[in-house]
Amino acid sequence: MNRIGKIARRTFLVGSATIVGGVAFGYFMYKRPVANPLLDDLAEDAAALTPYVKIDTSGITLITPRADSGQGAYSVQAALIAEELDVTLDQIRVDPGMPSPAYYNTALSAEAAPFRSTDESFVANSARGAMDAMLKFMGLQITGGSTTVPDSFEKLRLAGAVARETLKAAAAQQSGVPVGDLKTANGAVELPDGTTLSYVSLAPAAATLDPVNDVALRNPATWRLIGKEMERIDIVAKSTGTQAYGIDFEIDGMVHASVRTNPRRDGDMIRYDASVAEGMRGVQKVVSVTGGVAVVADNTWRAIQAVNAIEIEWGAASYPDNMDGHWQALADSFTEDALDTRKRDEGDVETALEGAEVIEAEYRAPYLAHAPLEPISATVRVTDARVDVWTGTQIPRFVQTNVARITGHDTDDVHVHVQVMGGSFGHRLEDRVVREAAEIALEMRGVPVKLTYSREEDMTHDDTRQIAMARGRGAVRDGRVEAYDLGIAMPSVVASQMGRQGLPVPGPDLQIVAGAWEQPMSIPNYRVSGYRAPELAPITSWRAVGASTNGFFHDVFLDELIHAAGADPMEERLRLCWHDPSRKTLEAVAEMSGWGAPLPDGKGRGVAFCMSFGVPVVEVVEVTNTDSGIRIDKVWVAAEVGTVVDPVNFENMVQGGIVWALGHAMNAEVTYSDGMVDQLNYYDYEGMRLYQTPEIMVRGLENGDHVRGMGEPMVPPAAAALSNAIFAATGQRIREMPMNKFIDFV
Repeated sequence: MNRIGKIARRTFLVGSATIVGGVAFGYFMYKRPVANPLLDDLAEDAAALTPYVKIDTSGITLITPRADSGQGAYSVQAALIAEELDVTLDQIRVDPGMPSPAYYNTALSAEAAPFRSTDESFVANSARGAMDAMLKFMGLQITGGSTTVPDSFEKLRLAGAVARETLKAAAAQQSGVPVGDLKTANGAVELPDGTTLSYVSLAPAAATLDPVNDVALRNPATWRLIGKEMERIDIVAKSTGTQAYGIDFEIDGMVHASVRTNPRRDGDMIRYDASVAEGMRGVQKVVSVTGGVAVVADNTWRAIQAVNAIEIEWGAASYPDNMDGHWQALADSFTEDALDTRKRDEGDVETALEGAEVIEAEYRAPYLAHAPLEPISATVRVTDARVDVWTGTQIPRFVQTNVARITGHDTDDVHVHVQVMGGSFGHRLEDRVVREAAEIALEMRGVPVKLTYSREEDMTHDDTRQIAMARGRGAVRDGRVEAYDLGIAMPSVVASQMGRQGLPVPGPDLQIVAGAWEQPMSIPNYRVSGYRAPELAPITSWRAVGASTNGFFHDVFLDELIHAAGADPMEERLRLCWHDPSRKTLEAVAEMSGWGAPLPDGKGRGVAFCMSFGVPVVEVVEVTNTDSGIRIDKVWVAAEVGTVVDPVNFENMVQGGIVWALGHAMNAEVTYSDGMVDQLNYYDYEGMRLYQTPEIMVRGLENGDHVRGMGEPMVPPAAAALSNAIFAATGQRIREMPMNKFIDFV
């Protein structure tokens, strides 16, 4: 390739997708080009447009910038490329790649724009476009918000199509056969006489061509992978215990570290005495870190034992010492001065409530930990020339920036090697462990330092789900819901989370009302208000974020009003719902569960609906009131996601999310005493037990116009459906989680 051609390919246009033989292929999403992260590593004769799939002499590698924490993200990204590239999943390797603004998340704009997902107006779509442009400018490479499939669905298929057609052009040039007479299958171009030319063999020739950008995507009727049952590319490794996670990472010369920081989260470390620890077996160094102290040793166990032997005097926390103070702060926030957002205000609630029999209720949801099974860890090596970071993370560019600031290196010299994660649920949207590892490694230049949290350190310092409270007022008339007024108070998740990244968050925080204000219900007098409580304990994204609490608040209060009206819970929700795809989810669950059929004494069914992340989800929970407590028997779920990419993974993800949500609703909370977390390990932060797990039936609907993700939307309605089922079986209305404070489960 001549010099002019090489320079012309030093930028690419975001949204496109494939590299062949060092050649990156793609399609144009925006006119303004951004730097291609692969260009510096390409051979002199290579051309690069976008950095997603690489085909070279070693085979086919998919760059998977959306992190995998167990939800099958790598597998689904591979399938999207493979569908158009005409390769099989066993022909593809995956690599998360290095952080780059090229990998900004195109789907985050849907959640960031202050419009309901059902709003397709010009103003709403213009706002989403503006948000997307801002996210591109920021290069916001984040995995979260159930965006992996929406972000990848078109861009990666187009990537595969561009690569496929460019490889055919290379084959036509080499064979003399017109492109129109060529076909592709199983990683090769087929000539009319049956001869096949492998993609690997064609890669050098393809590197000399301009990519073929004018391509058409395959008709869904011809899809080989999408919508079909697939075997995930990681299933064998995970089933045989051979999958390597971040905690498994090893490198020659590595040392091990453990830390203790103030259990009163934002308090200082006043003094410490490490004399005992310094004399313990295997200890190499004691290092101060922000807010605490670390021990470096020859293995993790000795590092943990030694750091726990250090005598430390801790300072006080800025938030209330005990839970009474946290709840009181929420209760005091239902004021006009604290009003953060009121995106839903239809009819005239106050007039409708005048003279009516007002139904009132208060709801509570506690702090919750993420508690992933894989211990939190990060390995960092600092040299004069560069820094290498090996960790599981959903925010690699934030990691890169923060480590550069700590070590004094240029950002481009910080190399983040993203590892497979054994769970996250939002935990890996934080990077405290990496920052602390970088501080320690800075004191041990040239030596790889692996920092591992003990379970107790992780539970004590987890940035939890928000604590939240809601108050509802409503009225019914003529057997129907007439007025609905819900106020929600919580601290700002976004301000707390982004504040730790040094980013200001001006304006309202829509997470305070997420999962409540956007519900497609036609209630004549309908108001949802969000009240911003003061900052309390540090909080962050937890699976479904604001909707994880608000789905419970919104639907249980709606259920209370429906009961007061004497209406059928399913029929009244169907009557109120104006959004056709959402109505279909209600109808599907009603059919699946046989709603309306008589139940034996002691049994009850509850239904709950919540739209979050643009996905309407309906769940019906069936319980039995036994002599020993409530037994959860069955759960039926229907969700509208536009397109189900992998039915097996979809079903597994929904089932796992239901178990997650119900287990937390039943048993889990994080509480503070003397400013410190009370729950230190799984023995006092209990999930759902295997014997408690119900049969879960799942149906994915494909009636919507948009492709949606399903990592989180099944969580918000689960607690509400359980509460509503318990009421149906016992007459007891539970308005606070965890529910085991009020009722036993068997």
